[in-house]
Amino acid sequence: MTLFRIERTVPLAPQEVWRRLTDWPAHGRQVPLTRTIVLTPGPNGLGTRFTARTGLGRLAFDDPMEVVRWDPPTADRPGVCRLEKSGRVVRGWAQVEVTGTRTGDTRVLWTEELSVRGVPTAFDGPLASAGRLVFGRALKGLLGER
Repeated sequence: MTLFRIERTVPLAPQEVWRRLTDWPAHGRQVPLTRTIVLTPGPNGLGTRFTARTGLGRLAFDDPMEVVRWDPPTADRPGVCRLEKSGRVVRGWAQVEVTGTRTGDTRVLWTEELSVRGVPTAFDGPLASAGRLVFGRALKGLLGER
């Protein structure tokens, strides 16, 4: 398994950052060749399940996920959303933490641990770099950064 982290600070309120980062279909619009399908009725919360389908035709795979922790941010505490990945190709977890700062900005910490079927642990470094690149760009798009 490979672990990577992405951190951003943005000039948005924590509740707005939370709303953007838990808009699952929007994630699919930010990752190339990916479409996200929510499998459970709204609103989002604990137990929400969705699948990110990535690729073209027969060269596509599903990345099914479930929300296993759902603590939206409040004035007193950060927000935390944790996803468990249970696919045949990609397994692991992702956690997003949303924390308001004293300056009125919001700090986002995206942590992900994943393994990709058929990829040996010798490739953990390049896999982490690719994860930071792909999910860093997705995070940038979701947060409206230029």
